This record gives sequence, structure tokens and C-alpha cells, in this order.
Amino acid sequence: MSQARTHARQAAVQALYQWQMTGQNLSQIEVQFHEEDRLKDAQKNYFTELFHGVPEHLDEIDEILTQFVDRQVDMIDPVERAVLRLGTYELMYRLDMPYRVIINESINLAKHFGADGSHRYVNGILDKVAQQKRAVEVKARAAKK
Repeated sequence: MSQARTHARQAAVQALYQWQMTGQNLSQIEVQFHEEDRLKDAQKNYFTELFHGVPEHLDEIDEILTQFVDRQVDMIDPVERAVLRLGTYELMYRLDMPYRVIINESINLAKHFGADGSHRYVNGILDKVAQQKRAVEVKARAAKK
């Protein structure tokens, strides 16, 4: 996986966190990220897709997460919530990307930005999302083992 994509995901999680916490306009946040040169090493179009895609599909994403989380989505730690929403978006809409890559990248985001142990929570939830949304891919991988 390219470093530029990883940086795009990192920036998207930070931008989503800011959006969740402030309710600020998406375009304002995106402009701020560009002006502060926070997308320097990021694949900019992927950042834009993720950052706008999550809010655009938020109801769908949260509906899926609700099936697997132990509390209301809004009660999840804001960092974990941003990572979970991003990972769920990718599992649902980026079928060109292997589900294991998405989950691993999400775990790394949770380790980087989240509280101790949050990566285990993220892994557990996204694994269940993948089993539902990528059932064929998950079964094919299991059959190879």
C-alpha cells in the first residue's frame, strides 16, 4: 500500500475528527488542510474522496456500525468513531482494495491516533463489517489458509 494513501487516510481521520467535534463545513476544513500543508505527502484525491465520502454516506455507515458496536455510535470515542467510519466507508465503497489492507490500515490509524488498546476495538468491529460486506472475499481468504 502506498505511503501517499496511508497519509491520505491519516489526514482524513484528522479532518473527520475535526468535523465531528466542531460541525464545521467540510469545504472549510479541507481548505484549512491544504493551506496548512497537511496533505503534503498525501494522495490528495484519495483524501478528498474519503473526507467527503464518509459524511455523504454517514447514515448508511452508522447503520452498519450500530449492528456491531456495544453502544450508540455517537457515544464511541471520537477518534475511534472517525477510524471506524473511515474503515467502514472503504469496506463498502472501495471494493478494489482488499479488506485486509483496509482493516490493517485502520488498526494502524487507531494505534497512531487512538487510546491504548483502541486498535483491538477497531479490529473487532471492522472484522465483523468485513464479514458482512465482503463475505465472498473473506470466505475466499479463509479457504486459502
